[in-house]
Amino acid sequence: MPESAPPVEALATPAPLPTEGSGAGGRKRLNPRSLLNLLGVVPFGAYVVIFLIIPTLVVVIGAFGASPEDGGGATLANIKALGERQVLDAFVFSISLSAASALIGAVLGALLAYAVATAKPDGMLRRVVTSACAVLAQFGGVTLAFAFYATIGLTGFVTVYLADHYDVNIFAGGVWLFELPGLTLVYTYFQIPLMVIVFLPALDGIRPQWREAAESLGGSTWQYWRLVGGPLLAPAFLGSTLLLFANAFSAYATAAALVSQGSPIVPLQIRNALTSEVLLGQENVGKALALGMVIVVAVVMWLYALLQRRTSRWLG
Repeated sequence: MPESAPPVEALATPAPLPTEGSGAGGRKRLNPRSLLNLLGVVPFGAYVVIFLIIPTLVVVIGAFGASPEDGGGATLANIKALGERQVLDAFVFSISLSAASALIGAVLGALLAYAVATAKPDGMLRRVVTSACAVLAQFGGVTLAFAFYATIGLTGFVTVYLADHYDVNIFAGGVWLFELPGLTLVYTYFQIPLMVIVFLPALDGIRPQWREAAESLGGSTWQYWRLVGGPLLAPAFLGSTLLLFANAFSAYATAAALVSQGSPIVPLQIRNALTSEVLLGQENVGKALALGMVIVVAVVMWLYALLQRRTSRWLG
């Protein structure tokens, strides 16, 4: 008996072609181009593992570990040390310093960024300011501390000049340079250029047509910024302010070079725990302090990522 003919649909349906990267039996095979792309990510992945993941694991493990002098093992004594008065004062001082310098730097930096954004795109002002901000944002540590000490220190040029010519003593109420006001002033020096760098792209994303449309509808300048420009720039401004806070909170070298007595901020407390010759075996306490800083910075950067996600919706 002859075989029955196959259905018409079977004859009309072509056989599936093997896709790129698939071998016999539908098994996928590695694409050389994909391997090259993966190799390009290897240096960045190694950098993240060596300088971020491994140090974080060392801090977390050490924060919950006892020192060799105490027999090793797991302990919560290091975490309980975070509740001591001097540690809490250091966290309060660090947060206050970071918040004050971030707010001042954000406001002044935003005004400077607006002046740059409204200037000619290829003009001299934009090129000079952006180049200077790129350099001054990284100007810190011993160099910045010496610059302020030589300028407005106890024997600084401005201090001596005002005292000799105008009989003005800027330290009549105390040496504020090494306290919260002075450190805020020093930190603001590198916060303002950083704000210009991170906030300028948001200002460049504001289209002139939006203001023209508001003016054509009878809106004033105040109404435009209150109802259009302000709400659009608010997430970017708040996100930049949080970035400035994290930048100041983790700063160490400038305060270490400027403050010679005491440890008012958390990074200096960590230095004392690691290098003190009076209190030995405090290395893991320093790691617990570092863990506290990691948690604070992680929360701040999480909020920053949320705000950046909202900003990217209209910048794109």
